[in-house]
Amino acid sequence: MQRLLARIMPVAVLSPTIILTTIFIYGFIVFSVILSFTGSRMFPRFNFVGFDQYTRLFANPRWEVAVENMLIFGILYILLSTLIGLTLAILLDQKIRNEGVLRTIYLYPMAISFIVTGVIWQWILNPGLGIQTFMRNLGFENFTFDWLVQNDLAIYCVVIAGVWQVSGYIMALFLAGLRGINTDIVNAAKIDGAKTWQTYRYVILPELRPMFLTAFVVQAHLAIKSYDLVVALTKGGPGFATELPSTFMYSTTFTRNEMGLGAASAVIMLCTIAAVVVPYLYSEIRNERRSA
Repeated sequence: MQRLLARIMPVAVLSPTIILTTIFIYGFIVFSVILSFTGSRMFPRFNFVGFDQYTRLFANPRWEVAVENMLIFGILYILLSTLIGLTLAILLDQKIRNEGVLRTIYLYPMAISFIVTGVIWQWILNPGLGIQTFMRNLGFENFTFDWLVQNDLAIYCVVIAGVWQVSGYIMALFLAGLRGINTDIVNAAKIDGAKTWQTYRYVILPELRPMFLTAFVVQAHLAIKSYDLVVALTKGGPGFATELPSTFMYSTTFTRNEMGLGAASAVIMLCTIAAVVVPYLYSEIRNERRSA
């Protein structure tokens, strides 16, 4: 009886979670894929239209803007966050005083929701409230910083807010990687006469390759599915200058009542995230099998 209970209890405990996950995650993913091949508008309609929704999607100028913005945001977001996070990690790894306090300060933005981050930076970057007004009150009458209301510059405000929030988390990843490096290798390089920059270039940074890969995957999927930060900071504006695929999908589905078109954009986002995550998972599974 005890053996039977030992076998049944884990299954009984995990079954509700597995069932709910299957229905409300993977089930709705399949449902969205099906809707993307239908002519659904305000409500689901299973009149299949083939790839018509995808044709309409890629011919939509707002989708083109959304994809372009995602590329700008994603590339700058990943590069700047990685550079800042790595730099902070290297500085904290020098055994400086009050490291714990500084580490907490750097990590604090990640504890804030993206909505709060967007609102904060909206105040800071608003020409009538933030940096521009502050500098002019100091006497710099001609100082101008109005990126938030410029069609071609507003997306960079989203980049600034996103980098500010995630850099501390990337710092923590790299700091953990630095603390995990075998000090004997570093000491051997110093004994051989390697300079500090050479030690980092040829010894330390190559050892951080898993951290670089992890940071890239985390930031890439955050960039692709970014929604709340944009809504809180710019609401997709001015106009739709800061539209991202996620905001396009939401507004298309729930504002313009184009459920089939919105589902098609969601499927494209899913495929993009899968293109980033699946190779990473495959490499991790392969490394585990090799080590076993």
